Amino acid sequence: MIMPTKRQALILAEIVRLYNETGQPVGSKTLMNQLPMRISSATIRNEMAALEEAGLLMKNHTSSGRVPSTAGYRYYLDHLLQPSTVSPQTFSTIAQDFNHEYHEINDIVKQSANILSNLTNYTSISLGPESADVTLTGFRLIPLGDDQVIAILATSMGTVESRVYHISQSVSSEDLERAVRIINDHLVGMSMMKVKQQLKNEIPRLLTQYLHSADGFVDLFGDVLRHAATEHFYISGRSNLLNFVQPDDLDRLKSIYQLLDKDSVLPSLLDLDSEDQAETESDSPLGPISVRLGDEFDNSLFSDYGLITAKYNVGQHGSGVIAILGPTSMPYSQLIGLMQLFSDELVKKMFEYYNKFHDDS
Repeated sequence: MIMPTKRQALILAEIVRLYNETGQPVGSKTLMNQLPMRISSATIRNEMAALEEAGLLMKNHTSSGRVPSTAGYRYYLDHLLQPSTVSPQTFSTIAQDFNHEYHEINDIVKQSANILSNLTNYTSISLGPESADVTLTGFRLIPLGDDQVIAILATSMGTVESRVYHISQSVSSEDLERAVRIINDHLVGMSMMKVKQQLKNEIPRLLTQYLHSADGFVDLFGDVLRHAATEHFYISGRSNLLNFVQPDDLDRLKSIYQLLDKDSVLPSLLDLDSEDQAETESDSPLGPISVRLGDEFDNSLFSDYGLITAKYNVGQHGSGVIAILGPTSMPYSQLIGLMQLFSDELVKKMFEYYNKFHDDS
């Protein structure tokens, strides 16, 4: 790609700003009144033509106005963008919306998605901090009657998973107590990954050895463990996708809705599986914030979308992700400034939670 001149870059940045604000193609006469320097309309038209030839602008109407191409947005994001300062009012709103009593870390993660969606009117995605050192801290079974028990599993992250199960009438209360004792004696303190490994061999052997009937118990514990160890994605503001979809594009929107409901798809969408992610972050002018556009997605359904992703770190408790999904023409300067501040506030709230959790333990 031919690098634009300083003047062409200024024109490109202004076209991005105006198009994002109005949604209308930008013409030379409009630019004349907006640029910080005096340039004739003819010169602006020539520069716009050069930018179009370089693939950074395009026409989507028969008018003389231009709109940024995906390549134009990419150049703007990589070389021209300056994050905006968040207003005191927005900062106050974030602090107020986070000001709740939280009993689980996932409550904070879920609330972060809600706040971000409400602030931006876009769809937001959040993923809680993950750590290779997360361990099992306890397991309980509480009889509910009618052959039902509630299984409660806790981890060192402060997450608590509870699920109700039916059990066989052949399993006595004494066997349930022995099973819980075996789990806690042999697995508490182990990493969740090691617990999963033990569940495949050692634990079934012990349960069979010490219980009169181990029917279904391994499956029960395995199920609650699987849910506790699953990455919990939270999505807020799905309906905001309707704000910028064309009436003849509803089938595509339906497909996107279905994709967002699949946890297995979200790591790929957020580029969490990329081996080059750490290297990309270190090279990015925006640091832990990245933006994917249009054909940069692996899925053509998102060809007209942009995704702003911010990775945050909570020290020994691991790292997580927050993201905004919207049209390609999002106000990136404003949103990236917001994401930078929002990540900082989210990390503070999580440290408050972990400090309280450890103080109380």
